[in-house]
Amino acid sequence: MSRRVLRVLVSVFLLSSAAAVAPASAQTVHSLNIGGGWFFPRGIDSRPSDDVFVRNFYGELVPAFDFDPNYTDALLFQGMEDFRSGTFFGEWNISFGHRVEVGAGVGFYNKTVPTVYRDIVNGLFDPPHEIAQEIGLRIVPVTGVVRFMPFGRAGDIQPYVGAGIAALNYRYSEKGEFVDVQTGNIFCAGTPGCQTPAYVASGTAVGGVWLIGVKLPFGGDIYGMNVEYRRQYGTGKAGIENGFVADKIDLGGGSLLFSFTVRF
Repeated sequence: MSRRVLRVLVSVFLLSSAAAVAPASAQTVHSLNIGGGWFFPRGIDSRPSDDVFVRNFYGELVPAFDFDPNYTDALLFQGMEDFRSGTFFGEWNISFGHRVEVGAGVGFYNKTVPTVYRDIVNGLFDPPHEIAQEIGLRIVPVTGVVRFMPFGRAGDIQPYVGAGIAALNYRYSEKGEFVDVQTGNIFCAGTPGCQTPAYVASGTAVGGVWLIGVKLPFGGDIYGMNVEYRRQYGTGKAGIENGFVADKIDLGGGSLLFSFTVRF
């Protein structure tokens, strides 16, 4: 995420927080959102060049096969479209009057995609066998957001915008069969009977989040639903020193979310 975008998100968050605490006499109402939707990771073309997905998708020439420039270590998958998947979340909110709502929540996303080397096969078999792997990504976002409802009140249809911060706990893994680019030898990692463990990178990245949506009541101000688009930003570390082909993991993406709301 650029510094300019980060400054905007932080400014919106601070201003909205100030608005939230200013009206001390405003009525506070608690609510719970439970829901799910679909997560869309950032596309290949939108990712930095040192992202592990970009490096796996485009590949590089294999030194062991430098006699033929058509041999690369690229993996065969349909870009980040293959990593689109369902997500679910829960969020506790506190509203201050009819204009400002502060929320804290946690979500879950997980997707494993089977791949093979695009240009290299195992020629020890007749016919040659594909060299297969699995790539997995899990993200557990813990978020704090502030929503601003410019008009309406509880029990009305209320559009809103918001921003906040997210702690993105992630786990990225690769397991299966791989090619040693220096020797051309095939080895395994993380599969049954294999002595080499799977390649795993995990940690927590902090970034910004912005959102836009609408509150839809169910005949009153107690029950309702939210329809929301949310965009998150964050970068994790894979690490070439850990056996990966690139150093970073872009954890950014958008989510289309639907949630059931109950107000207390």
